[in-house]
Amino acid sequence: MTALDLSSPVAVVGTGTMGQGIAQVALVAGHPVQLYDAAPGRAREAAEAIGARLDRLVEKERLTGAERDAARARLRPAEDLAELADCALVVEAVLERLEVKQELFRALEDVVGDDCLLATNTSSLSVTAIGGALRRPGRFVGLHFFNPAPLLPLVEVVSGFATDVASATRAYETARAWGKTPVACADTPGFIVNRIARPFYAEALAVYEDQGADPATIDAVLRESGGFRMGAFELTDLIGQDVNESVTHSVWQAFFQDVRFTPSLAQRRLVESGRLGRKSGQGWYDYRDGAERPEPHTAEPADPPPYVVVEGGLGPAAELVAMVREAGIEVRHEDEDKGTRFVLPSGGQLVLADGQTSVEFRDVVYFDLALDYRAATRIALSAAQCTSPETLAQATGLFQALGKKVSVIGDVPGMIVARTVARIIDLAVEAVAKGVATEEDVDTAMRLGVNYPLGPLEWSRRLGGDWACELLDNLHECAPTGRYAPSLALYRHAYASDKQEGGTS
Repeated sequence: MTALDLSSPVAVVGTGTMGQGIAQVALVAGHPVQLYDAAPGRAREAAEAIGARLDRLVEKERLTGAERDAARARLRPAEDLAELADCALVVEAVLERLEVKQELFRALEDVVGDDCLLATNTSSLSVTAIGGALRRPGRFVGLHFFNPAPLLPLVEVVSGFATDVASATRAYETARAWGKTPVACADTPGFIVNRIARPFYAEALAVYEDQGADPATIDAVLRESGGFRMGAFELTDLIGQDVNESVTHSVWQAFFQDVRFTPSLAQRRLVESGRLGRKSGQGWYDYRDGAERPEPHTAEPADPPPYVVVEGGLGPAAELVAMVREAGIEVRHEDEDKGTRFVLPSGGQLVLADGQTSVEFRDVVYFDLALDYRAATRIALSAAQCTSPETLAQATGLFQALGKKVSVIGDVPGMIVARTVARIIDLAVEAVAKGVATEEDVDTAMRLGVNYPLGPLEWSRRLGGDWACELLDNLHECAPTGRYAPSLALYRHAYASDKQEGGTS
């Protein structure tokens, strides 16, 4: 099954920002495009807005004048659904309400031909449930574009329970012919991106709710240590707190209130207060004129230790050993099998975040995971109230000697980056095991859909197949609510990785 021929007319129903964007994508690809909106005059206004954007593409030399003129000639507003009768594909981008979408597609079935492909751009509703209202649900598919549709490359092609393979394949190939990067997925709550991305927001909010750190510090650690493009608080302010919370709530409800997807009370209160982010002028940050952006917590300068003792291989943080030597600090080695930590001159230990808390041990400072310890510009440390001030100062001075800013947070198990990445990996591994999507499509979706620095499965391979499982196991012991319990899929993944690496378990 191949992509739709460029001569095939495409219709977009719903002319908001997303509908206009999808129409522009199909138009620039070469299709005749019709726009329909139930509100009188709205389709004509949308056509004019798209025409203005085509003008800007010419100004930026992304289209020629002749290409713009040809595209404009192919674009036509429709006053009635009946005008869409000859379309080969109709994409819906209307209100996110199940009954509204079902009613629209029932009406479309009375208009279009039997070979017309019907698609929804829903981001939160069940493709199966929408298609369930149709007489011929086999030709119904999800085409989830990301906003702004003309710029972002990812399209999730979602097969409902009754979607024919041929329909899904045609939708997939058409999206690819339009210059997009399609990924195929089953109809599951949140599809790929909105399902697997939940911990990025949830864990930042959990650290904040536990008084572990303020939003500016959490965001700085996620960016400067984790390698994420934006922190969770600034990103939700950009998305809109109401929109982000609505998606979280939808996924939570769709998974029968699975504790792993539980919404945040702190975010609920923010939404209730009307602080919706950039669009309202206030969210986690203040965007009003003259408002100052809060600075992340950064530790005062401290003296580095004269030496460190390395016990074990340090796992994902192994590169730090060479960096410490390069900084002129003596590195002494103990038994390789003794552990995975630095021992400081104070006698205290510096340990990579493992899901446990400092208060459980005598004089331990934890340091957070980094995507790349050489490239990271900030490292988070956590310590208990009973941790020796000397040990914390030496740990701070050590990372400062490596050229890093240091943020000291509360005694939070799993810290910030480590717990976030571990939970993302868990949901990704589970999604693959349940047949939601392939490993390759999951990684592609998370890199392109939300700009993650690595796909979750690629991240897991880099960290070691059992890393996420061990960290979440420890977190689950600290907080046995079920939120952090590793999935069965992650347990299997961890044991399989251990055996491949020569383990005996």
